[in-house]
Amino acid sequence: MIIGYTSGVYDLFHIGHLSLLKNAKAMCDRLVVGVTTDELVSYKGKQATICYGDRAEIVRSVRYVDAVVPQENMDKVAMCRKLKAEYLFVGDDWYDTPKWKQIEEELANIGTKVVYFPYTKGISSTMLNESLKKI
Repeated sequence: MIIGYTSGVYDLFHIGHLSLLKNAKAMCDRLVVGVTTDELVSYKGKQATICYGDRAEIVRSVRYVDAVVPQENMDKVAMCRKLKAEYLFVGDDWYDTPKWKQIEEELANIGTKVVYFPYTKGISSTMLNESLKKI
């Protein structure tokens, strides 16, 4: 069984989120999604519009998702090791950055490959939040 993992805040769920989950599921038998906890979101200096429990339930309800786990820290390697994930799926906005080159190396040591999916142009939770503030 091929296990894939991805994570995110998934605040104001939109088509970009859905595309990532759909594409990820097409590459694995079991897709596990980490939803960032409210505590971790605030640690990153932000605030989610929708609380963790609701965001987790929204993601859990997507037909491409097999399981949801709380993302309580940014350690992708530890979670992939714990899940025995063969793939870690992320947006290509992280591609070729020093941080992600390091993460790719660490993941390769445990047999996990990073798969970058194209970032959905023209939509993001940040953009949606900005639009809501203007209304």
